[in-house]
Amino acid sequence: MLRGLDIRDMLIIDRLELAFQPGLNVLTGETGAGKSILLDALGFVLGWRGRAELVRQGADQGEVTAWFDLPVGHPAHAVLEAAGIVIEDELILRRINTRDGRKTAWINDRRVSGEVLRNLSETLVELHGQHDDRGLLNPRGHRQMLDSYAGLEGSLEKTRQTWRALAAVQRDLETAKAKIAEARAEEDFLRHAVAELDALAPEEGEEATLDTQRRLMQAAEKIRTDIAKAGEALGLQGAEGMVGDASRWLQGVAGDAEGRLDAPLEALEQVLASLDDAQRGVADCLDALSFNTSELEDVEERLFAIRGLARKHGVQPDDLRSFADDLRGRLSVLDDGARDMAALTAAAEAAQAAFDQAAMVLRDKRQKAATQLDAAMAKELAPLKMERAVFATLLSEAEQPGPDGKDVVAFTVATNPGAPAGPLNKIASGGELSRFLLALKVCLTQDASGLTMIFDEIDRGVGGATADAVGRRLAELAADGQVLVVTHSPQVAALGGHHWRVEKLQTQDETRSTVVPLDAEARIDEIARMLSGDKVTDAARDAARALVKA
Repeated sequence: MLRGLDIRDMLIIDRLELAFQPGLNVLTGETGAGKSILLDALGFVLGWRGRAELVRQGADQGEVTAWFDLPVGHPAHAVLEAAGIVIEDELILRRINTRDGRKTAWINDRRVSGEVLRNLSETLVELHGQHDDRGLLNPRGHRQMLDSYAGLEGSLEKTRQTWRALAAVQRDLETAKAKIAEARAEEDFLRHAVAELDALAPEEGEEATLDTQRRLMQAAEKIRTDIAKAGEALGLQGAEGMVGDASRWLQGVAGDAEGRLDAPLEALEQVLASLDDAQRGVADCLDALSFNTSELEDVEERLFAIRGLARKHGVQPDDLRSFADDLRGRLSVLDDGARDMAALTAAAEAAQAAFDQAAMVLRDKRQKAATQLDAAMAKELAPLKMERAVFATLLSEAEQPGPDGKDVVAFTVATNPGAPAGPLNKIASGGELSRFLLALKVCLTQDASGLTMIFDEIDRGVGGATADAVGRRLAELAADGQVLVVTHSPQVAALGGHHWRVEKLQTQDETRSTVVPLDAEARIDEIARMLSGDKVTDAARDAARALVKA
């Protein structure tokens, strides 16, 4: 329940503090006095999106504070808990708007975002403004209203889950179809390319190995001649023979040299061993360089084939093997496609069946809720002088199903028996729309405990006995809670439990708006003004007293 509102430097309000009460709170005043500014200020502190320029001319910042009673079990506690805020019994919201447009907000001195305020406001206040009946006129919102009335959150979530599952498997199925179509379009190329690559079977690093072999073979004759000469120079007719002779000559005289030749002999032995290693290496190299002309041709043919395929497919020679694997994978889409498509099709059919079932359950619940809402509306319309009107909630098949099912919901009315039913905007007049709105809001919020309901000129377009009926319904609605109503109707104002008058004060330098709480006598004067205009007569006062006592 909204207990108070403190406004500082907002629009044409410099400082204003209001203390609201349980029951029906009435705000009246001349057109343009600033009644809508109060609602703008309340919307601002609740985080609603509204006017961009709110700070009073000449002020650095504007500030609004609102405080609410918050009993145990109030739905606001869940929002506060999610935001990490724990309070006991009083909720204080404060929000500041600076001249440069920056906005900051607090909940019980805890800094919060505008999103937290908006989420919290849904549990605290419901505002029905002068153009709120546009929501009634837009069929897109009717299904959501019916679902909210019926409390279908659980069924809606299940339907949305099955819809998401269906959409996912349908995307997979379409992707698989596209891949198969793409693979089929290039099937001939894929099969030829894979066969060609498999026939060649290139290995990673093979191109570099073949290139080395080719260059070695091309230079082999010149290299082999020089290597053979080196081999002869190392052999018995060359270095080995000479070193061997030197070793034998030294061994023959070593006994007489008293050990002086031991070191040279040992060095010569090492030289002979190294010469032997060198000869073996030379011989191995000569063997490796021994090839037929056809061997060079074979190496060149394979090397050129590998390079040709690499150029053809635009890849590096070392990547040909992995490229072949990729082509085989694309072919497998075709080869395995029938099996995969069968599995995906079966999954899509199962997902479709699950969604259809969830949507059917949701439709049954909506149909029951529609019947209940129509009956509730009939009860609400009677005291609003529309007992002959018929409100009907119609369900039809949507052209395209969606996450919220397959239903289109439309609110229709017939204002007189026997008259054709139709959309609200084509059947109901302005005054009738206001009453339909009031009745529907009463039905939709009947279980909203602790919610402050605000009606901005809900009684426009009606007068006399009808305005009195609207006022009485508002008073009944406020009996167990709190209703704030901005009104120009004296019949509605007379039924208020608490009354404030919004006034505009103008001086040569500025214009300010203020709100004055009315005592019993001042209230009579205000209702008399609403009845007679600027000149309040005794007759108007008598009529006002009669309205208040009625």
